[in-house]
Amino acid sequence: MTIPTNLPAVILVSGGLDSAVTLALAKAQGYRCYALSVDYGQRHRVELQAARRVVESIGVTAHKIIHLDLDQIGGSALTDMTLAVPVSGITQAIPITYVPARNTLFLSLALGWAEVLTATDLFIGVNAIDYSGYPDCRPEFITAFETLAKVATKAGVEGGQFKVHTPLIQLTKAQIIAQGLQLGVDFSLTLSCYQPSATGEICGQCDACRLRSHGFQQLGLVDPPLSP
Repeated sequence: MTIPTNLPAVILVSGGLDSAVTLALAKAQGYRCYALSVDYGQRHRVELQAARRVVESIGVTAHKIIHLDLDQIGGSALTDMTLAVPVSGITQAIPITYVPARNTLFLSLALGWAEVLTATDLFIGVNAIDYSGYPDCRPEFITAFETLAKVATKAGVEGGQFKVHTPLIQLTKAQIIAQGLQLGVDFSLTLSCYQPSATGEICGQCDACRLRSHGFQQLGLVDPPLSP
């Protein structure tokens, strides 16, 4: 689908594989893209460097990085350095890498910027198929947030209809990678690891690394090394 009027949209871009494909999809659909990344005290904040590389490669109208101190709240292995990132594989339980209310906060920031831009379209690269079981990656959450946006904003009360686009939510990781390749996404610019080194070397054992590696393997491809 191509948007004929060059409408503005806010796209959440973490620097990971999924958000890079989501941004490329929004761009391909004709949206005028405003990329939003969040420095929230994550142990893998080197991903923000990847986010800068991704938006520069794909091209956006503007890119903001907003700072939040979620490490002050903790409760997640991604924001509390005293908690270990699990490396034993994906389980049925919601893992300790879940960051409390993260996507609610991120989408709220995107919603605020969208309202300032008079935009009604938000994009987020959540996935409910090949994922770690986070509750804020499910369709139910997205539907609930759209309802919230309608009643919590001036634009919504005045008749605006916000849409949260989740183009990857029902795709496997292999399907996401294949779609990204069709769109020309350079995956060597992206970083998906939960505990990379300061220079971006991946651990190869966390959920994010396992899901990404499996996706490339299913396609018979080699995951390209991170570009310097």
